Amino acid sequence: MPARRPIPEAIQNQIRQRANFLCEYCHASEQWQYVAFTIEHIIPLAKNGADTLDNLALACFHCNRKKSARTTAIDPQSGEEVSLFNPRQDSWNNHFIWSDDELFIIGLTSVGRTTITALALNRERVINIRAADKAVGRHPPTGDPIQSGN
Repeated sequence: MPARRPIPEAIQNQIRQRANFLCEYCHASEQWQYVAFTIEHIIPLAKNGADTLDNLALACFHCNRKKSARTTAIDPQSGEEVSLFNPRQDSWNNHFIWSDDELFIIGLTSVGRTTITALALNRERVINIRAADKAVGRHPPTGDPIQSGN
């Protein structure tokens, strides 16, 4: 297998801008993190994914590590194997919504539920970060839907 080449900085910057500097899975903001987010292969190279813009996403370290080479996981509600959220094909707002308190991501679809579980999008550490960010007015990200009345 040939050595993997690094993704050029110009492409990485384009991906960051396209993602609004948010992890395309948990919607954490890269701006407030100590470690730069990673460029993630939606379809892993091991599954014939490519180093093309339509197969690359911005992901925080945790989401990238949890996703790894997976493209599917088990829906916790139905028990069926379901595709994980694909930021190039799926709209975040169609699959996820913020809870009333704006700290938890709620899955609206089987893809949403499965991705939340598989990538641990509501892990304790990120909830604490969201609460701190909310207290200073930088969470949730602009444009993200928020559950109302429940």
